Amino acid sequence: MTAGILFGSFALFLLLSVPIGIALGLSTLATIVYTGALPLNFLMKELVTAMDSFPIMAVPFFILAGEVMGKGGISERLFNFANALVGNKTGGFAMATIVTCMFFAAISGSGPATVAAIGGIMIPSMVRKGYDKKFATAVVAAAGSIGVIIPPSIPMVIYGVVGGASVGDMFVAGIFPGVLVGLSLMIWAYIYSKKHNYGGTGEKTTLSNIFSTFWEAKWALIIPVIILGGIYGGYFTPTEAAVIAVVYSLIAGLFLYGELKFKHIPKLLIDSSLTTATILIIVGTATAFGRLLTIERIPDQVANMMLSVSDSQIVIMLMITVLLLIVGCFMDTLAAIIILTPILLPIATNIGYDPIHFGIIMVVNLAIGFITPPLGVNLFVGSGISGLSIEQLSKAILPFFIAMLISLAIIIFAPPVSMWLVSLGG
Repeated sequence: MTAGILFGSFALFLLLSVPIGIALGLSTLATIVYTGALPLNFLMKELVTAMDSFPIMAVPFFILAGEVMGKGGISERLFNFANALVGNKTGGFAMATIVTCMFFAAISGSGPATVAAIGGIMIPSMVRKGYDKKFATAVVAAAGSIGVIIPPSIPMVIYGVVGGASVGDMFVAGIFPGVLVGLSLMIWAYIYSKKHNYGGTGEKTTLSNIFSTFWEAKWALIIPVIILGGIYGGYFTPTEAAVIAVVYSLIAGLFLYGELKFKHIPKLLIDSSLTTATILIIVGTATAFGRLLTIERIPDQVANMMLSVSDSQIVIMLMITVLLLIVGCFMDTLAAIIILTPILLPIATNIGYDPIHFGIIMVVNLAIGFITPPLGVNLFVGSGISGLSIEQLSKAILPFFIAMLISLAIIIFAPPVSMWLVSLGG
C-alpha cells in the first residue's frame, strides 16, 4: 500500500506537470501523511541531510566551471581543433561537431549544457554547409549526451555519494565508454553523410594545422588533465578539483583567451545558481523519496522479485537495462540515480558486477534518456535552437539512439571498456 501511494501520487503529480523536484517532495509528504508511520518533519530532515555532504559540493562548482568555460570563447577553438582532425572526411562537419561535444563534455559535466554551448554555434553552421537541419540538430542533441559520460560528470558524483563508490574511479572509468559512444555516433554520421553526399571541408589534413588549432585550444584541453590527474594522483578530492576548475576557467576566460569580461561574471553566477538550485532541490527530495523506499524495504522486494525471475546474469542485467531506459524517458537523471541506486546496486553486485562498472552502465543508460521523449532534455534544447518540433527531432535522432544502444551493450558485456583504466590505478 505504501509503495502504491508513493508511486501513484508521484505519477499523478507528473501528469499534472508539477516539476519533478516538487513532485518527489509532495509524493513523499503525501505518503507520510497517509501512513502516519513517520513524523512530518522527516522530509525537512532528509532535505538538510542530503545537502550536508562534502562530495555534493562538487556539483555547484562543476556547474559554475561549465558556465564560465561555455562563455569564455572555448567552443569555437575546440571546434577548430576537431575540424582539423576529421573535417576533411565525408560528413566532416558532423563528425567534427561530435568530437567538439566530446571535448566540451570533458569540461562541462552536463548534457544540456553541452548541447546549448555547441549547438548554438554548430547547428546554424551545419545548415549553411548544406546539411539537413533535422540531421544537424540530432547530431548535437545525441552528442550532447556524452556530457555526462566523459568526466567530469555530475551524475557520477551523485552515484558516488549514493552508492558509496569512489568518484575518482567513476571519472576514470567513464573515459573509454564516453569515447566509445562518440565513435558510434560518428560512424552513423559518416554513413548518413555518405548516403546524402555531405562532403568534408576539402582542406587537406596537415600536422601544422592540427598543431596550430591544438595550440589555440590548449588552455581548454588541459582542464580534464588537471582534474583527472589531480584526483587520481591523490593531490585533491573531486570537490577540490571542481573548485580548481572554476578558478582555472576564470583565469583562462579572463586572461588567457580574453573573451570573458568581469561584467559577465554576475550573470554567470546567477545562471549557475539557478541551475544549482534546481538540481539540489531534486537531489534533496529524491533523497527523501529514496529513504522512504528503503524504510519500507521496497528495494528488497524488487531485488527478490528480479532474482526470482532468473539467476542468469545476462537476463537480470537486461531487465535492469530495460528498466533504466524506461525510467530515463520519464525521470530526471539525478533523481533516477538517487532513487534506483539503492535498489539496483545490490542486485548488480549480487550477480557479479563491480559497483564502478555498474555505475557507468547506469549513467550511460540514463544518458540515453537525454534523447528519448517525453522528457529528453537534449531534444528540448536542440528544438529551442533549431526551431524544429520535438516530433521531428525524435524521428531524426532514432538512428543515433540505436548507435548508443549498441555502445551500451558493449559497455555492459565487455567490462574492460570501463574497468581497464581503473585497474591500472588500483
